[in-house]
Amino acid sequence: MPSKMLQFPRVNRAMPDKRAATDRRQDFNEIYQPFDSGAATSQASRCEQCGIPFCQIHCPVGNNIPDWLMLATAGRLDEAYALSSSTNNFPEICGRICPQDRLCEGSCVLEQSHHGAVTIGAMERHITDTAWAEGWVKPRQPAAERPQSVGVIGAGPAGLAAADQLRGLGYQVHVYDRHDRAGGLLIYGIPGFKLEKEIVLRRARLLADGGVAFHLGTAVGTDVSLADLRARHDALLIATGVYKARPLSIPGDGLAGVLPALDYLIASNRVGLGDAVAGFERLNAAGKDVVVIGGGDTAMDCVRTAVRQGARSVKCIYRRDRANMPGAQREVGHAEEEGVAFVWQAAPEAILGHDRVEGVRCVRMHLGVADSSGRQVPTAVEGSDFTIPASLVITALGFDPEDIPAAFGAPDLETTRWGTLTADPRTAMTSLPGVFAAGDIARGASLVVWAIRDGRDAAAGIHAFLETKAGLETKAGR
Repeated sequence: MPSKMLQFPRVNRAMPDKRAATDRRQDFNEIYQPFDSGAATSQASRCEQCGIPFCQIHCPVGNNIPDWLMLATAGRLDEAYALSSSTNNFPEICGRICPQDRLCEGSCVLEQSHHGAVTIGAMERHITDTAWAEGWVKPRQPAAERPQSVGVIGAGPAGLAAADQLRGLGYQVHVYDRHDRAGGLLIYGIPGFKLEKEIVLRRARLLADGGVAFHLGTAVGTDVSLADLRARHDALLIATGVYKARPLSIPGDGLAGVLPALDYLIASNRVGLGDAVAGFERLNAAGKDVVVIGGGDTAMDCVRTAVRQGARSVKCIYRRDRANMPGAQREVGHAEEEGVAFVWQAAPEAILGHDRVEGVRCVRMHLGVADSSGRQVPTAVEGSDFTIPASLVITALGFDPEDIPAAFGAPDLETTRWGTLTADPRTAMTSLPGVFAAGDIARGASLVVWAIRDGRDAAAGIHAFLETKAGLETKAGR
């Protein structure tokens, strides 16, 4: 078993064993097996311990990756976990769902030199899963309690990360969410084969054990007003995420059998959690010819969910080629292994059918010159129309913010031209004093790891605001 670093010339990159596609098509369990300790130590030893750690630089939360890989190689997993969790509130979640190929692993020097990146994501998962199994993960214990309270609206990754940070500083933290479980899209949007729900729920339980108060099934603007929460708490954080599906906007998009991706995924996840879902038959892909429109990670979640629900066929339409797909390449590979057919360089022109969807008329696309973003612009090829039979069409074109000022009855809450909340980039404070914003509702639809980073930054902004406020109140009382 290697105990030294820089073993990449002797040890090849290897991921944990993956369940056979024929097996994993049958359930929603995670597809990767855990690393055994020997394999994990061996893979961690491949790290080059770069003087400039590009993996860390390209990690949104700035994980000290080379250091915890070195500790893992030495068998000091408890210290590796302590270091990992010092920069990331949910390392076992990021280890499972982060697109490492676009972040840390994609920036690994070994990847650039064609030796194969260190398996950073799998190691992050291994370290944290070991920490949970060994009982090293403990609730927050603040050094001292503070009298100020902070309300967090939204129990997704940004809100929970902020709540964790603020509770560690001793604040009285209350989290409000309209859903009946904490986790946001970690629970309801991401399928279990990527992130089993118990992984998220045990983190929520840990926060509750550490003193965070959860008010679930509470919709701000309906059950309680933003004004009431501002009066109740010394500071507020809005971390609601973005849920509004971008429209398809082609003829036939209103036919029965055309669904937004999130409606489809939420229904599937709720059934997996044991909930009764009204009208699930129309949201179920079993026995249907499914067409998913889109090329991001959400589209990959949809096609792979449809396979597991027993769809007769599953196709994914994307207007560019595989190399230009925004979703993680490994997810595309998993989908192909599981039987999904990709229709590259094609775009939908119309949804066909009478009372309900019967097919999708598409046109072939040609990739032309690159635009300002560096991506080739797709243009339709004249006379290349073709039709794909479909009885269920799922649109995965991205998400936009809901109208938060209207929903919360707060017209003074300023938004950007994209509908996201305007927030100071240094403090995360919105146009309302003492009200902050973090995650997708301020950034726009993005990655879970960026939501965690935003939540941590917002917590720091809230702490500075409350410290200043307390200092001014003390000075005024003298």
